[in-house]
Amino acid sequence: MALEMRDRCERCGTALQQTSSARICSYECTFCVSCSDAMRHTCPNCGGELVARPRRAAAPAIG
Repeated sequence: MALEMRDRCERCGTALQQTSSARICSYECTFCVSCSDAMRHTCPNCGGELVARPRRAAAPAIG
C-alpha cells in the first residue's frame, strides 16, 4: 500500500509537487513546510505529529 501523495497543502492550498518538501501525519494529512511550522508540527485533524513526507524515486528510463 503506497502513500497518497496529495498535491495541495490542506491549510493554505499551496500546490505541492511530488518532489516538493511537505509534511504528513500517519493519516496522510498533508501540509506545506510553512504551515507545518506554524502549527508546531501537529496535525490539526488528528493531533498527530507532522513529519517530512518521503520522496519517491524517479521512474527508471525505458529504452
